[in-house]
Amino acid sequence: MEIVFLGTTAAIPTADRGHSAIALKYHNEVILWDCGEGTQRQLIRTKTSYMKVRRIFVTHLHGDHLLGLPGLIQTLSFSGRSEPLKIYAPRGAEKIGGALLGMGEYELGFPVEIEPLGDGFRLEEERYTIEAVRVDHSTLTYALVFNEKKGREFLPEKAKSLGLRPGPAYSKLQRGERVQVGGRWIEPEEVLGQQKAGIRIVYTSDTRPCPRLKEYCKDAILIHDGTFDDSLRENALETRHSTAAEAAAFAKEAGAKALYLTHVSPRYEDDTILAEQARRIFPGAIVARDLMRVTL
Repeated sequence: MEIVFLGTTAAIPTADRGHSAIALKYHNEVILWDCGEGTQRQLIRTKTSYMKVRRIFVTHLHGDHLLGLPGLIQTLSFSGRSEPLKIYAPRGAEKIGGALLGMGEYELGFPVEIEPLGDGFRLEEERYTIEAVRVDHSTLTYALVFNEKKGREFLPEKAKSLGLRPGPAYSKLQRGERVQVGGRWIEPEEVLGQQKAGIRIVYTSDTRPCPRLKEYCKDAILIHDGTFDDSLRENALETRHSTAAEAAAFAKEAGAKALYLTHVSPRYEDDTILAEQARRIFPGAIVARDLMRVTL
C-alpha cells in the first residue's frame, strides 16, 4: 500500500504545489481522493497508472478539489479505457457532472457513474472499506476513512500438530473453509488466532478540527488540513480551515499513529513554520509536499 500526495496547496496553485489530490495505491487499484487541476500530470510524474483508477472521491465541490476531472476523464478516454469509472461526491455533484463530462469535443469511451457521498456512506470491498464522515468546512464536506480488512493470524504449528501440511489446505482454512484430513474435518477456528489489525487512513479534507471524526483516528494515519500557522488562526476560523498546531492537537488527542499536513496556504514558500508548530505538539508530524510517497 502506498499514499502518493499529488497536490497539496490551498485554493491557488504555486510553482511547487498543485491543487488537492491524493492517490492511494492498494494491490492493483488506484483510489483517488479529490482531483484538483493537474492531477493527471501528477499521476504521470509519479508513475501512478491513471488507467488503474477505478474510483474517485470528491470530498466537496470547491473547484480546487474537482477541476482536474475533465482532463483526467478525457485522457482516460483517449487512452482506450472501457472499464467504468465511479465518482463519489456530495449532493449537487449531479448538477455539475454533465458540464464537467461535456467539456471539450471528444468521444467518451467508457461509462462514468456519479454516486452520492453523504451521511452514512460506506463502501464495502473484499479487502477494504471506505466511510464518509461529515466535517466542519464552509460547504458540505466529507472526510474519508479507509479501513483495510485483515484476516486472523494463521497458526502453522497448530496446523502441523493436526496433521496438515503446507499447501492448499492452509489457504482454505485462512479463507474460513474447513478441510478434511484422515477422515476428520478440521475447522478454521482450530488453526486461527487473533484478528490482525489492518491499516487505517483518515483524510479530513478541508475542515476545522472536527470532534465527530475523533473516534475514527485512533491508531490511524491522519492526513489533516493544515492550511495556516498559529498567527493566522482568525483566518482559519473565518474560512473553516485548521492551523498546523490545531491539527497536531487533534491528532494527539485522537491517538493518531502519524500525521501529515496538507492544503498548505500558498503564502508559505517555506513550510518550516508549519512543521515546527505541529511538532511541538505531535512529534514526527510531516508537512506533505507534492509527489511525496508514503509506503505502508
